[in-house]
Parts: sequence; structure tokens; C-alpha cells
Amino acid sequence: MKIHQVFTQNALRNFTYYIELDNNNLIIIDPWDAKEAQAFIESKQLILTTIINTHEHWDHTQGNQELVDIYDCEVWAHEVGVGRIPAQTRKLKPAEKIRLDDKTIMEVVDTPGHCQAHLCFIIEHQGKPYCIFTGDILFNAGVGNCHNGGDVEDLYETICTKIFTLPDSIIIYPGHDYLENNVRFTLKYESSNTQAKLWLEKYKKSNLDGTPLVTTLEDEKQINTFLRLNNKEIQNSLEVPTNSEKETFIALRALRDKW
Repeated sequence: MKIHQVFTQNALRNFTYYIELDNNNLIIIDPWDAKEAQAFIESKQLILTTIINTHEHWDHTQGNQELVDIYDCEVWAHEVGVGRIPAQTRKLKPAEKIRLDDKTIMEVVDTPGHCQAHLCFIIEHQGKPYCIFTGDILFNAGVGNCHNGGDVEDLYETICTKIFTLPDSIIIYPGHDYLENNVRFTLKYESSNTQAKLWLEKYKKSNLDGTPLVTTLEDEKQINTFLRLNNKEIQNSLEVPTNSEKETFIALRALRDKW
């Protein structure tokens, strides 16, 4: 299995992911541009079997119909996404496990918050959790907004109970490149965070068109202010006092909305 993370060169800074399986089949997660996907498929001589959408927002689904028309592939998405997801053929259920090839299993995780029909996907390779595709729930050093059908309390529960509890070694593959802005947000409310400063310098030297930076959950727990809710410096830097981690999360999300 190979995972190709492709920065799509658009104003929203989307990532599209290509999962190249050992049997020469290909899965695409959140196709931004069908023509770009077609060029990748033809260059690698792969067989596109499946598109998977993390959620229904147009910037994650707009390549669906054209790719289905060309390759007659399936489209998998949340079970309540029917009618919202272009060309959807399969309704994915929470906690469902799907074998992708002899060594690879995908676990479906129901992750409301950014919107209600949002899923994340854990990839288990050779029996171990390897990575998670987080769509617009978790970004490098940040979390998703709740502007378009979301709910901040659902987002908090998803992050705390379904993301934070994963193995620290798991690799995070988000739906957008927001790392620089998110790290700067962390440093505004936790200026002493040396790891965030190091990641900001790493980002400045990185190449999105080559190999984008990736974080693990362990990294996120060091640089993502939304995963550091019991940090006193963060709590003391907020505009209003908070009495719980949940209140701190909600206050941070409101501040990030204006950032």
C-alpha cells in the first residue's frame, strides 16, 4: 500500500489522497479535480475502483461524477449522505470495517461536528493502525469549523472521544493545509510552546508540491491547542475564564473563527 497526499493548488488548500493498493487497485479520498485524478491514474496505470468522501461539502466531492462517468467506480460516503453526495453508491456505517486488500483494512469512524454526515477513516496495515484520514474534523495543529451544518459540542465530543484516544503513532491526513495558520494560533495562546515554534520553522522550509509535512497524533498533542485543553497558559490567555475543558474548547473555537 502507498498513500499519495496531493496538494490541489486551490484557494481552499484542499488535499486529495490516492491509496494505491498492492493489487493495483486505487481508492481516491475527496477528489478535488477529476482531470488531475485521471492524469494520476493513467501515469500509474492503476484501476480506480472506489471514491470515498469524508463529508458532503462540495470541495470534497466535486470530482465524483466525472470520475464515475469515466471509470464506472463506486462512491462510498456516510449513510446519511444520500442525496447530498454526488453519485453515492454505498452507505457506510459507523464502526464498519472493510478489507481493502490482503494487508489493509479500513475502519469507518462516525465523526460529527464539522457537519453531521462526516466520517473519518482509520487505515490498519498489516494488523496495526497506520493512519487516519480526518477530512475537516482535525487539521494539522487545529480542528474544523462548525459554520456549515456543524455543532461545536459535537465537535468537542468527537475530538475528545474518537481522535484523542487513538494511538499516538497514528499519522494524520487532513482535508486541508492549514498548518501554518493553526500553529500561529497555538502560539498566540501558548507563546512558550517550543514544539509549535519548531513546526512553524519546518513548515517554512517544506514543499507542498513535493512531500507535504505530516504529523502524528503525538505531534498534535504537542502543538494543537485544541488537544491541550488543560494547559494553564492557554486557559489563562483566554478572553473569558473557563471552568472545564469543554468550555475551553468552545472558547478556542470561537476565537479561531475570528482568527
